[in-house]
Amino acid sequence: MSDRFTKDQRDAGRRLFAGPSAFVLGVAKLEQLPPARGAEIAFAGRSNSGKSSLLNALTGVNGLARASNTPGRTRELNFFDIAGRLTLVDMPGYGYAKAAKKEVKKWQSMLRGYLRGRPGLTRAFVLIDSRHGVLAADEEMMTLLDEAAVTYQLVLTKIDKIKPAELAKVCAEAEAAAKKRPAAFPLIHATSSEKATGIAELRTEIAALL
Repeated sequence: MSDRFTKDQRDAGRRLFAGPSAFVLGVAKLEQLPPARGAEIAFAGRSNSGKSSLLNALTGVNGLARASNTPGRTRELNFFDIAGRLTLVDMPGYGYAKAAKKEVKKWQSMLRGYLRGRPGLTRAFVLIDSRHGVLAADEEMMTLLDEAAVTYQLVLTKIDKIKPAELAKVCAEAEAAAKKRPAAFPLIHATSSEKATGIAELRTEIAALL
């Protein structure tokens, strides 16, 4: 990863996320979407994939993104402003079995509308819990992004919870899954919010998209 970017680019990533970060609003319906302003980066992931922890680690603000006590409950797109230069969008967690089918269908419809019609949506990051690898629900999200023609990358989370040999295997599997997808960017990020592993690299990746 470090070979892909210059020192100046890495410094730009650090400076971007050293600025102020703030929650803007939560959106439950398409008509509530705020006006697009600059670049937007969306984060998707299964419930309990570590999405809130990753967003907090990226911004360095504990509690900026809050995980629901009940997985699968949050059904809003949450918008965060990063230093007035970037908007991060926390998409609802998916793949939770107890979510009512009617609610899931409603959420998927809103999500499809957001992904297909949002100007400025530069990239999506799909979080994969490294302990489980790419599951069927992740494949469904990837298909949704492929259909919407939104470029995305896979981000492995919680890599501190598995052994190096297991990480190498899940990385290879994630790379293979990404290569089959028309809208997937092939580089896989491996992160641990708890240990801050891979966080600086992901900041650099995001800053380079601006």
